[in-house]
Amino acid sequence: MEKYITASLETHLFFGRIMKEHALFLQAAFPAGEAGYRNKADWYRDEFEKILRQTVCLADGMVGEEVLCSGEAFTEFTVMAEQQTGRLTKIPIDTRITQAEKMLRAGCAKCMDEIMSCRIHRLNQQVLRLLNGLILFKEQILREVTSCRLYTANYPLLIEHIIREAKLYRKITAALEEGSCMPAMSGAEAERFWNQIMMEHAFFIRGMLDPIECELMKTADGFAGDYCRLLEEVRRKDCRAVNGMAGKTLEITERYRDFKAAGAKGIAGCEIRSVILPLLADHVLREANHYLRILKGKGE
Repeated sequence: MEKYITASLETHLFFGRIMKEHALFLQAAFPAGEAGYRNKADWYRDEFEKILRQTVCLADGMVGEEVLCSGEAFTEFTVMAEQQTGRLTKIPIDTRITQAEKMLRAGCAKCMDEIMSCRIHRLNQQVLRLLNGLILFKEQILREVTSCRLYTANYPLLIEHIIREAKLYRKITAALEEGSCMPAMSGAEAERFWNQIMMEHAFFIRGMLDPIECELMKTADGFAGDYCRLLEEVRRKDCRAVNGMAGKTLEITERYRDFKAAGAKGIAGCEIRSVILPLLADHVLREANHYLRILKGKGE
């Protein structure tokens, strides 16, 4: 019961915020005339904001210190990024949720009982229903965009990218509801998944920087190449060899996290020319922090 409660809340602290922001990025990228798509994206943004709010209310004393300290739930830039993004897009963002997250305490509660388990079950079922709808919505957007029937400022690859992340969230939540003691993905599968995510982040960063930011574009290209090579090495090697690559992946991802942190700071301070929303810069930083926690846990 304790593992079920803790793992569910930790999953929603990370992925609930990610889904909320996916919906915001979709909403912000549609033309003003696409009221139907904008309104539907806004509805999912609001629903996942409610999920995150519920999770934070339940999570005090129920989650691990390593998650709260990892930078995957929030970073030092998150509140500022939310405030700036709300001002720039005119989309409302409840920054009080982030402020409440900062006050969460690790593993000190005594009420991991049947009542709490039932609350988590209801939350998980609510998340699964929302994810089923959000995935279908994202897939519809992708079909319309790639058929030249819909315009969005988001790359088709970015839409594919956020579909995969939503499907992973659904897979993890479904596994928790099925009572599985095994992770939703093996260590090697998780590494392949997140290496691809990191590589695509580098593609997006490069493509959204102002052309004058030549050095940053070169650095982003370098990281894209690093993760592309890691993925190719995984395809060519057996499981033992893949396990031996963890140290190399960790070193690259730590450098990449530092690059993303500098980018989040630079975009928040209006020092980097780009079309990257401040919250998107913080979003990809949190995903790197999440991956680092996975890699460090694998090495322990």
